[in-house]
Amino acid sequence: MSERTTERKWWQRAVVYQIYPRSFQDSNGDGIGDIPGIIQRLDYVKELGIDAIWLSPVYRSPQDDNGYDISDYQDIDPMFGTLSDMERLICEAKARGIRIIMDLVLNHTSDEHRWFLEAKKSRDNPYHDYYVWRDGEEGAPPNDMKAAFGGSAWEWVPELGQYYFHQFSVKQPDLNWENEKVRREIYDMILWWMEKGVGGFRLDVIDQIAKEPDLGITANGPRLHEFIREMSRETFRKGDLITVGEAWGADPERAKLYSAPDGSEFSMVFQFEHIGLDQQEGKEKWDLAPLSLVRLKQVLAKWQEELCGCGWNSLFWDNHDLPRIVSRWGDDGAYRVRSAKMLAAVLHGMQGTPYIYQGEELGMTNVRFADISQYRDIETLGLYRERMAAGYDREDVMASIYARSRDNARTPMQWDDGENAGFTEKEPWIGVNPNYREINAAAQMADPDSVFRFYQRLVALRKEYPVFVDGRFELLFPEDEKIFAYTRTSGRTRLLVLANFSKENASCALPEEWRDAQVLVHNCTADLDPATGKTWRDGALRPYEAVIALR
Repeated sequence: MSERTTERKWWQRAVVYQIYPRSFQDSNGDGIGDIPGIIQRLDYVKELGIDAIWLSPVYRSPQDDNGYDISDYQDIDPMFGTLSDMERLICEAKARGIRIIMDLVLNHTSDEHRWFLEAKKSRDNPYHDYYVWRDGEEGAPPNDMKAAFGGSAWEWVPELGQYYFHQFSVKQPDLNWENEKVRREIYDMILWWMEKGVGGFRLDVIDQIAKEPDLGITANGPRLHEFIREMSRETFRKGDLITVGEAWGADPERAKLYSAPDGSEFSMVFQFEHIGLDQQEGKEKWDLAPLSLVRLKQVLAKWQEELCGCGWNSLFWDNHDLPRIVSRWGDDGAYRVRSAKMLAAVLHGMQGTPYIYQGEELGMTNVRFADISQYRDIETLGLYRERMAAGYDREDVMASIYARSRDNARTPMQWDDGENAGFTEKEPWIGVNPNYREINAAAQMADPDSVFRFYQRLVALRKEYPVFVDGRFELLFPEDEKIFAYTRTSGRTRLLVLANFSKENASCALPEEWRDAQVLVHNCTADLDPATGKTWRDGALRPYEAVIALR
């Protein structure tokens, strides 16, 4: 083991599992997942080999945006349980060697938060300056900035004669981070959760806290890193935490600040450059375009190379805001199992901390609800209304929703082939994907060749071989339109990740040195292709074939 490996932080060897509580496990029969349900399933997470669970928000909330509109940071929403349930989850997870990562939404609160209720009472109220206000006249907002969920980013409050700023829902007013009292309240709240024993925080849209709406600036405002460094100094650095910032506007240079090895800001950052590669340039995420594998490789290689030694990557395909990766860039039909494993191998072989979103380890797929009334996501419903009003063809609108809706990731976890996939005994808050009888955890845990067991092996490899953590990345065949291949090198140890990213046979001129390499994982049960009599060692790959080898 190299000297550098011994200096690694625990979270650099870790694998994180994201749970969307509303859709994970219902314990009380109300059709909504909850904290006691998560506790019931902790042994499942432990068997996968996970080190930490990132929990989407469970704070008290009106649920306008599924909990990302918080009305009390220091209480649990009754739909998820109680504060004592949360304390028990932290304790039960710790007993299994699993840390709980809380989801912090610090850019905005709910309009039902006590701070905002006070802020609306008068301009002289001590809490008024906790939010972003501008004078104006009704019907004439300060500027033409738009909210992410549609409509103006400004909302008129007639009793004050002012507008408040909201980058998301009208029920999510933005906090004023220029106000030192706001920052102090936030830091005290974070320290309170740290005392409860949480293992870290994921920070929602954190790159937008330093907004300057008069200038049209939302992300990457001039005081952003000043604010983050102050927050880290006052809170995170007082414990051994994993912290990850969600930053849609991050580039490698900014990511080096976010994830600097000195710990002055965060452990790492979620960047999304690769996620936007299959949408039309300059358009919205709903405007679909084919994925260029060459471009995907260029982007991921850039992040691997530029952060090596001076930052840290988050590795992910899926989360609660994204469609299911096997439906997006794999084949959720005939090659579902093989392509799900291929995508896992490509991701988990890279340098960084991998994140597995609930159900990804089963190869869960997108859902295609027949009617818009079956969808629940505020963004999806807003898109449908806007585009139908604008005269779009309904089939085209639904095609975009089938491909991109956040509800693709939010259908209930598929535990078994029983009623409602074992998620609930009653009607679930959102429909279960009908394919749960074929795709479920019970069946896969009984199958040694399942997607679940493949993920389990990948998680174990990261702990077994330091090259997964330390190895330097080198992209192979950068212009190949079917093959995604790279090596990782640490001292004399070399790792090869070789994958066919297509549903057609592919070939490459694989260096001779890999012919006698040790296979760590392979997603095809037979090594030899019966059609050609060749194997991956000959540079011949079947559709979605993937292998990780060591020498």
